[in-house]
Amino acid sequence: MSESPPSCSNPKKPLDESQLQILHLHPKPPLKDYQAALQLANQAAEAALGAVMLLSWYDRDRDFEAPQHASECHANGALPGYVDYGIHHGARLKIDIEDGRFVFFYLPLENLEVL
Repeated sequence: MSESPPSCSNPKKPLDESQLQILHLHPKPPLKDYQAALQLANQAAEAALGAVMLLSWYDRDRDFEAPQHASECHANGALPGYVDYGIHHGARLKIDIEDGRFVFFYLPLENLEVL
């Protein structure tokens, strides 16, 4: 039986996507790379929510996600780690560019809790 890495923890609450707005973008021509996707996603997020913070993302071209290694905790599950991380950290907007080629999760700054 394989164990989860020490940094993994079981979510304490179920996944709740009811507060999540989803934007599907299909730019023509297709985007050149991650940097172009990030610029487009940031513009769309700010237009939708105002000031935002990027929580998590995925770049299928490079098979890279942030936070790094988030999916290690989900190796045997259907939900990618970057999705779980974004939603459990308060994301209110998911931007899906080119059918999952690039995916970004954003939190409006007004939703940040003051420490």
